[in-house]
Amino acid sequence: MPKDLRTYLDELLEKRPKDVVVVDKEVDPKYEASGIVEKFERENKFPLVFFKNIKGSKIPLIINLGATYERLALSLGSPSVPQMVKDLAHREHNPLPVKEISAKDAPCKEVILKGNDVDLDLLPVLTLNEGDAGAYINAAAMICKERGTGAVNVGIYRNQKQGKRQLGLMINPANHGNYVRAEYEDHNEAMEVALAIGHHPALNLAAVSKQAGVGQELEIAGAFLGEPLEVVKAETVNLMVPARCEIVIEGVVPPKKRQYEGPFGEWPHYYYKEGEQPYIEVTAITMRKNPIYQSIHSAHFEHNIIGAAPRLGSLLRRIQEAVPSTTGVNMPISGAARSHCYISVKKRAEGEPKQAALAAFVTDPNIKLVIVVDDDVDVFNETQVLWALAMRFQADRDLVIIPNIIGSHLNPTAYGYNRLEKGPMETKLIFDATKPLPPYEFPKEAQAPDEVLKKIDLARDTRPYEPGKDDKVITGKN
Repeated sequence: MPKDLRTYLDELLEKRPKDVVVVDKEVDPKYEASGIVEKFERENKFPLVFFKNIKGSKIPLIINLGATYERLALSLGSPSVPQMVKDLAHREHNPLPVKEISAKDAPCKEVILKGNDVDLDLLPVLTLNEGDAGAYINAAAMICKERGTGAVNVGIYRNQKQGKRQLGLMINPANHGNYVRAEYEDHNEAMEVALAIGHHPALNLAAVSKQAGVGQELEIAGAFLGEPLEVVKAETVNLMVPARCEIVIEGVVPPKKRQYEGPFGEWPHYYYKEGEQPYIEVTAITMRKNPIYQSIHSAHFEHNIIGAAPRLGSLLRRIQEAVPSTTGVNMPISGAARSHCYISVKKRAEGEPKQAALAAFVTDPNIKLVIVVDDDVDVFNETQVLWALAMRFQADRDLVIIPNIIGSHLNPTAYGYNRLEKGPMETKLIFDATKPLPPYEFPKEAQAPDEVLKKIDLARDTRPYEPGKDDKVITGKN
């Protein structure tokens, strides 16, 4: 059976049932649903939450699917998070062509709404945070086609519900989707779009991955799935859409038309970006007979994690293209899984760490700070990374400052040409925390001999303390 959201949920319930929480009672879509997820987060718990009854809608809702790397690793069949990053990078090298199927075989065509039947009020769209301008669709993979080339681009953006048939569209200026939209607008043409909601995590992971040019995300989704992504012709726009989606929203972005949008809680955990933005005129909604709506817990852990995982694969692949000795990449949650990047290299030549950092900045403009360490440091262990920074770095030699470079316009400290104005630029930092190469002698790290460590098996050689049995030996008491 082809993979989709439901096959993934079946696998999750079988292999990680404790990751899922169900809410039976009626829940208000304004703040209450997200409030339940936030209460879990404040207890350092990150379950996928299934809401059976959202007030005002007959459609159930899931949220927080992507709040842990482990759940995303499960979706890819990866045994660990570091291996997931390597798997993502490897699969990006091997995209699979999409597979077109007929409308009669496409689950997303079981219900088709056009004309006056189009009504976004049917969907349980959430208002997530108290400062948000309204309800937002925020887990939709937006599909569009580059003018002239026909290359299909996919990305996830924020879509404010502005009426029964209108959605706001706010895209980061550095994202490919914005370049595609701007080209249509330059020629005074509308851009056709389709929003795909509720599919296997592979689709959203591919949508957020960082490709070198416009397009390939649907083929990358197939690579992540391990099988071609099934697609079907849309109803009212000239696009192919994922056939096994729960819900598809079709529409057009009219040129040079704007409506006030925002603010909205973004990945830095701050509200940002309000003003005149383009919007989508919705022309059709198609869905399964009993669909499941998906949302992301914006401005919280899920927003950070689900956006970081595919970026890690893209970063590892593209940094290795520049510096083949790169061994690992991490975007830690301490930098909201966007702003900070840790890279490990098996250094072959002086200067490689800075080259690796520059490749990271080019791949993902959101990155603001890069720390490059040797391959004996685990980039997923932040204590080790910061130890390397403390012991192998000196600012006058190993720090690079790059001002006035495109970054994340959502970062509260981003600036424009005039530093007193908001804009899309940031000042980037490179910390080279690697040891110098021979003939310079660097002190050896204190540790037990490798040959001894390799012989030790903690599961075989140790056991938990047993009350009663071990008390006399440990404490000297009977």
